[in-house]
Amino acid sequence: MPHAKPARPKRRHRIVVYTFISVVLMPFLISAVYLFAFAQDQYASTVAFTVRSEENNSASDFFGGLTRTLGSSGGHDSDILYEFIQSQDIVQNIDDKIDLRTLFSIHKDSDPFFSFQTDGTIEDLTEYWKRMLHLSYDSGSGLMIIRVNAFRPEDAYQIAQAILVESQAVINDISATARADATRYTEEDLERAETRLREARQELTDFRVTNQIVDPTKDIEGQMGLLNTLQSQLATALIDFDLLAITAQPNDPRLEQTRRRIDVTRKRIAEERNKFSGESADGDNYAAKVSEFEKLSVDYEFAQMAYTAARSAHDAALGEARRTTRYLATFITPTLAERSMYPARGTILMLVGLFLFLGWTILLLIYYSLRDRR
Repeated sequence: MPHAKPARPKRRHRIVVYTFISVVLMPFLISAVYLFAFAQDQYASTVAFTVRSEENNSASDFFGGLTRTLGSSGGHDSDILYEFIQSQDIVQNIDDKIDLRTLFSIHKDSDPFFSFQTDGTIEDLTEYWKRMLHLSYDSGSGLMIIRVNAFRPEDAYQIAQAILVESQAVINDISATARADATRYTEEDLERAETRLREARQELTDFRVTNQIVDPTKDIEGQMGLLNTLQSQLATALIDFDLLAITAQPNDPRLEQTRRRIDVTRKRIAEERNKFSGESADGDNYAAKVSEFEKLSVDYEFAQMAYTAARSAHDAALGEARRTTRYLATFITPTLAERSMYPARGTILMLVGLFLFLGWTILLLIYYSLRDRR
């Protein structure tokens, strides 16, 4: 019985081996050499914080039975901060202060894959920023944990500190905007009330200057006192005339003198009374003056009450805005690394090998599928 010939590798077997070497093994070895020979150590700095919105209750709120939640989480503010930390704005701001391009490109010649190239644009720097920044955010609690990588521990610490400063500035701007919005309408009402009060006061002053009267009602009281005096004098003169008519002779000069006194007094009383109807010779019209003065006084009093109400509303809105404050609660301050943790060479190499093997397997399956259809 003839013996079986030893198995010889066929063409398809050689293709499998060659493709495995070229597609999987060689890139894997190149990646390993780069990671362990050229990739520079990276140090991480961690900072964590949350946005808090605190409302301080006043004593009147407690006596009135009003309650507020203290230390409530500013969820919407945290969402804004989450987007801001990944934006081009914060990259530009921090780059202007500490020169991110230089910090991220100190190993651009020896480690071009993990380093930033200094000729990159701000958009390139923003994309690289997202590579060096690991942001963990819980939208429910508002907790935000940020890990910053850099090629030197002090650089990572400096960048983390800058992120904290920029985030605090954003929260301060949000608080300032919220306070401005809360008091904007009351400020507008207060300005209108002040203008109205000023105009009413000026109109009242102009009336007093024009008519040379501080208060027409006081002037009328004086005028009524004058009329009462004149009427009393008229009554006395009439009695004196009646007595003289009984005892004196018809051609007694005292009769004529008393009669003239009576006529002058009656004329004066008539002129004084005409001042109330506007028919006096000098044009005085107390009725019109009193009517105008009362109108101006009512306008002034109403403007004063409106101003007082607007001032109270503005002070209340301002006090409420000041009681409601937002702040950045930092529960992990920027850390200073003592040893390198990144890049995670073992993990990266395992992932590279896995994806290379999966890619090679898929290509091999496609090749045999096409070959079997022939």
